[in-house]
Amino acid sequence: MRRLVMDSRVSRTTLAFAGLCTLVLCLVLAAGNARAGTESAPTPLNALMKWRSVGPYIGGRVVAVAGVPGERDLFYMGGVDGGVWRSTDYGVKWVNLTDGTLPGSSNSIGAIAVAPSDPKVIYVGTGESDIRGDMITGDGVFRSDDAGKSWHAAGLADTHTISGIVVDPKNPDVVYASSMGHVFKPNGERGVFKSVDGGKTWSKILYVDAKTGAIDLVMDPNNPDVLYAAMWQAYRRPWTLQDGGPGSGLYKSSDGGAHWSEISRHSGFPQSVLGRVGVSVAASDPRVVYAIVQAKDGGVFRSNDAGATWARVNSNWSLRQRAFYYMSIFVDPTDANTVYVPEVDALWVSHDGGKTFAKLHTPHGDNHIIWINPHDPKLLLEGNDGGATVSTDGGLTWSGDHNQPTGQFYHVALDDQFPFHIYGAQQDEGSFEGPSAASAGMIPLGAWHSVAYGEATFVAPQPGNPNITYGSGYFSIQLRYDMATGQFREVSPWPEYQEGAASNQLKYRFGWTHPILFSAAKPGELLLASQYVLKSTDGGEMWTRISPDLTRNDPATERPSGGPVDLDQSGAEIFPDISALAPSPLDGNVIWAGSADGLVHVTADGGKSWKLVTPKGLPGWAQISSIEPSHVAKGSAYLTASRYMWDDFHPYVFETTDYGAHWTPITTGLPADQYAFVVRQDPNDARLLFLGTKNSVYASYDGGLFWHPLALNLPKVQVRDLAVNVRQGDLVAATHGRSFWILDNLALLEQMTRQPTVAADAAQVFAPETAWLTHAYGASPYAKFVTDAGANPPFGATVFFHIPADYDGKAPVTLSFVDAQGQVVRRFDLHLKATAPKPAATVSDNWTPIQAKEAADAKLTAIAPGMNRLQWNLRWPDATEVTGFQAPIAAGGLDDTVEGPVVVPGRYTAVLDFGGKKSEQAFTVALDPRLHPAPGALAARLALGLKIHVALDTLDRTLNQAIALRDQLDGAVAAGTLAKARAQPALNALDADIADLVALQIQSSEGSLLHETKLRSHLAYLAADIDLSYDRPTQAEYAVFDHLDRQAQAGERKLHADIAQGQRVL
Repeated sequence: MRRLVMDSRVSRTTLAFAGLCTLVLCLVLAAGNARAGTESAPTPLNALMKWRSVGPYIGGRVVAVAGVPGERDLFYMGGVDGGVWRSTDYGVKWVNLTDGTLPGSSNSIGAIAVAPSDPKVIYVGTGESDIRGDMITGDGVFRSDDAGKSWHAAGLADTHTISGIVVDPKNPDVVYASSMGHVFKPNGERGVFKSVDGGKTWSKILYVDAKTGAIDLVMDPNNPDVLYAAMWQAYRRPWTLQDGGPGSGLYKSSDGGAHWSEISRHSGFPQSVLGRVGVSVAASDPRVVYAIVQAKDGGVFRSNDAGATWARVNSNWSLRQRAFYYMSIFVDPTDANTVYVPEVDALWVSHDGGKTFAKLHTPHGDNHIIWINPHDPKLLLEGNDGGATVSTDGGLTWSGDHNQPTGQFYHVALDDQFPFHIYGAQQDEGSFEGPSAASAGMIPLGAWHSVAYGEATFVAPQPGNPNITYGSGYFSIQLRYDMATGQFREVSPWPEYQEGAASNQLKYRFGWTHPILFSAAKPGELLLASQYVLKSTDGGEMWTRISPDLTRNDPATERPSGGPVDLDQSGAEIFPDISALAPSPLDGNVIWAGSADGLVHVTADGGKSWKLVTPKGLPGWAQISSIEPSHVAKGSAYLTASRYMWDDFHPYVFETTDYGAHWTPITTGLPADQYAFVVRQDPNDARLLFLGTKNSVYASYDGGLFWHPLALNLPKVQVRDLAVNVRQGDLVAATHGRSFWILDNLALLEQMTRQPTVAADAAQVFAPETAWLTHAYGASPYAKFVTDAGANPPFGATVFFHIPADYDGKAPVTLSFVDAQGQVVRRFDLHLKATAPKPAATVSDNWTPIQAKEAADAKLTAIAPGMNRLQWNLRWPDATEVTGFQAPIAAGGLDDTVEGPVVVPGRYTAVLDFGGKKSEQAFTVALDPRLHPAPGALAARLALGLKIHVALDTLDRTLNQAIALRDQLDGAVAAGTLAKARAQPALNALDADIADLVALQIQSSEGSLLHETKLRSHLAYLAADIDLSYDRPTQAEYAVFDHLDRQAQAGERKLHADIAQGQRVL
């Protein structure tokens, strides 16, 4: 019987390894009252954990775009919480420029401007100015001097919103910015600002009052001293929007902002109360100025004398509906009669000075902004609620927007499938579900499907049947959707649809994001929230109201929304309602409810009686954004509340252990501006809590005593909801600007609750998360080239381990994996990471397979002092490769590799050996629960795989001996130390028998099309064939192995004879 050689080399395609050079040492616990916050301060054991973006790659709202006139294919866009992105291929692909590089706390982009005199200078203003209910505030202006490679703060941090930026065409340091300021309360940080030193200092050059901000700002392209600014008196409350007032107006300056005159009082301009105004100047004739005006007698207005007089040229409501959200106008820089108006239905265009308009159909509705290239006005960049899109033909065709992971999700739900699926509603797009992992090696856009129903709903997948989902739409719409048939069914308790109605006209106040969910303790019980709690036990066919009105029910908050110019009653301001609803996972009769106007109630008898238990330390009118009942104690719960719509950005997080009789604030460690959306408890470890906030995720490893950042590589973005899947060990984040993200390997965080730190001199391995034998895990090497695909989890076991701080590479270090019988399945010899320049592509792309493998092994087994990470691919060691052989690519066929066979499910132990000192941790390798092989099938699969592996390894080693001897003979002949005639018989025999076993002529990826593969490849192909399924090999596969094994043994006998003959010649 052949002996299996335990080769410690690492597969170049499946092992991922990284090192962390430094480790923050253990901090001393702070003394003091525990609930005042005892800082356990774990070292960054989690520093090598990584969030992965899973999609869907469906764009979110964009209100800021810019191009570079001299570079036709260069465009910039800003997501309202997605940061700044650049495209250099007309919108085919977008690359983020601000992740990890933009200072401050906000990635909400309200304005972008490229300096005309130096396109490397870019200004961005943070905080969007479309002041809808989910608007995201910013923290000032930022500047880049290297076309977006790096950024620095450039002032106006307390404005919170930047609606526009214009830069002097000759001097990139002269810049103007307009701001709506704090839209949730009157404040002085509103108006137009100017900097003459590139943002180092600013002067407020136009200010009306504390209730009025600047919503639009443009510069005469031919005279930078001429500016036009639209001022807008507006503010927002959770239940209403003020959309105009005496402060609104249009202003002009002719001296660079030193002096301003209100030109909205001039002849022809509306004289009624003004709301939002947009303005644009014709570069081809700056006497022509357009304004789009929200007013009772509003519309599109044109001035032919630079604002001295005006005439209304169009009053169509299609151009000025929902004015607070649109009302922008843009004139073609080469034609004063061509003007664009972005609106809900289309991007409207006029070619007769605004008299008539026609639709340009962008890929998405809800259009906001357009940039027109002054050198080619058919080249357009447009921003809408679905992202950014480019046209090269004047708007006839557009690039797609399903290549931007900037979706704004409100909530997340997970189902019980494997891999689990993710459910949520995306603002302006609808509701989707998609897998957390997919067999394509990535999560393609096509893996996401529509579910019930609207753009802001909770989505409730039915337990046991995820094809059925429940969700809401506007006003009364509550739907059940069957994905298998494509059928919706209305299941509203009161399906009287009253679009446009005020809250006080509705029987049920179903808010913008009201809860609908199943009880974990009573899986057949569906709960629904309005101002009441309702339940159904028959899928929504019948509903029972189980609570009184659990809100303040203040009539002042239930009136029509909008005014004094226009109402705006989309359903977003339905108020007050129950904003958080949470049945206990331990007892379905315990239900918690929190309202949008700041009340908390609990019932312990399934709704027969409710008790008001609002935390005494919670300021009034906070929105209860989440309640998390404990997974271990029925009377315990956590809640979050936010008051950002009251201009209060503090985090409010509480815990109760007595059904709400007493609440304790648990915010120690949180920044003062991190208002909170959601708190979750790990069902596997009650001490491990997660918090989603204004722009990050935090974790507490001690039940809320102290919070630690868990952002890692997650972009700065609102995290509206979180969910935990304990089976796969994942934390899922629903972000409001960057779609869904997943943090794998929660097992490491759970160990941090027991061991928050590690000694600097410790060599320690941590218990890996369950490793899955599944076709759904693993990353495709082609995923990075797909612009609309989310990232898959890696295949195998992820092992985190710590190396002492003084490690210098001299001590031997190994990481081994041992099965339940004590057999070492795989061992990796580790070495100190060395700094070396990355080889040029002209070098690495031409490596032989053996060279590439050696380089990959050297990189992948490198370690550094501190935390390290290794991804074991769950395989036995690789077989030996034949010297000089280049395996062809599969190209639709089978893989030709020497990888070892995959292990069977069971318990394994990771063993870190550092200089003879061992650290061990057990973990589980589990089979995809969707697969059901017969008992013993996987053991049989491994047994045959090992036989093939031994046959291949033995054959290849014998071939390498023969090849090495042949090289010796050729060298001796060339050196003249051996006569060619004497060597030729041995060389002929070696040539013939080597060629019968391996096709060394194959020297390229498709060389097998020129040269037939031989036994070396046929054995590898059979191993790959068995790898296709987690099941018992077929009788045919056994037969083929017997056939190939006989050939291998015969071939080896010939080679051994040839070797003996050659050695005698030498």
